[in-house]
Amino acid sequence: MPDCTYDAIVIGGGAAGLMCAIEAGKRGRKVLVIERNAQVGRKILISGGGRCNFTNLHTKPANFLSANPHFAKSALARYGPQDFLRLVEKHGIPYHEKTLGQLFCDRSARDILDLLLAECEAGGARIEAGCAVRRVTKDGGFAVDTTEATFRCASLVIATGGLSIPKIGATAFGYEVARQFGLRMVECRPGLVPLTFSGADRSSFSDLAGVSTEVVAGGFREKMLFTHRGASGPAILQASSYWKPGEAVEIDLLPGVDVTAELQERRALRPVLQAHLPRRLADRWSELHGVSRVGALLSDREIEQLTQGLHRWRLHPAGTEGYEKAEVTAGGVDTDEISSKTFESRRVPGLYFIGEVLDVTGHLGGFNFQWAWASGYSAGQYV
Repeated sequence: MPDCTYDAIVIGGGAAGLMCAIEAGKRGRKVLVIERNAQVGRKILISGGGRCNFTNLHTKPANFLSANPHFAKSALARYGPQDFLRLVEKHGIPYHEKTLGQLFCDRSARDILDLLLAECEAGGARIEAGCAVRRVTKDGGFAVDTTEATFRCASLVIATGGLSIPKIGATAFGYEVARQFGLRMVECRPGLVPLTFSGADRSSFSDLAGVSTEVVAGGFREKMLFTHRGASGPAILQASSYWKPGEAVEIDLLPGVDVTAELQERRALRPVLQAHLPRRLADRWSELHGVSRVGALLSDREIEQLTQGLHRWRLHPAGTEGYEKAEVTAGGVDTDEISSKTFESRRVPGLYFIGEVLDVTGHLGGFNFQWAWASGYSAGQYV
């Protein structure tokens, strides 16, 4: 019969959970990681197109969305991008920087997972994969009843992630544990997710699928990609985390372009658009918004209206592609319930929540991994 008593049990073998186990193991704690999938780190392996965008050099608290914008500050200050980068370099993993401070593996995301597993082994952390938790109870310590055995611990860490990408095993388990112990929740929704169109927007743009252009959407200047069902690309994914049903997303199709001056010079829409946008998009926008009078030159009033429409296109999405296509889950366990220093529940001693299960959502570009490392590191100092 295996030893079933531990100092700390981490439920969830993703980025945050493995980092927590590493740090607790370094402190001599006896640690068990329980993962319901047959393999730990499945989300790590598919991230960044298989190259794992493992951090962002420019990480700061402003890169995170939460009902409490101050919650992430403590952990991010204690464990920053350079700290994880030292771990990457210690293991000899080749990496490169892409745009905007994003760091990727040269070879494969497998390098990051192997790093985490090696560090877990060095700290003596045991990993039990293919093990589903049936229920959690508290009686002094915690009892974790699983398909393999009932394990006991003094400290229980919930690192089960959110609802995004259910095909690789995402579940609501972490939220269910929070509710079981009376913790408040911030309503969950898909984050970093493509938006869908309906009605006139869909009929006008669905055949532009594959067309990409740089825009500013919801304050983010990056690429927008038209799809058969709506829009995606980094700018749209970023904006989606802040979008709520019924709201518009404001898009600047020509950021940094003095549209008024160019229209006043040419007095025609199509040639101006063709100078800055992909031809298919320029032609479609001209068809939808150009002046119908044959051979007519644009008036000053028409130029003003066209400029406004191009710089402040108010798109009204029908919805999102849902958790199946969402990179993260926005919302989660209310951070007012959790210590920002230790990540322990304020009302249930010994119960910790880290990573995506919390109401902390990073921007696109390695920030969510950095949150996993920082929150896992911080909890690992105390469990």
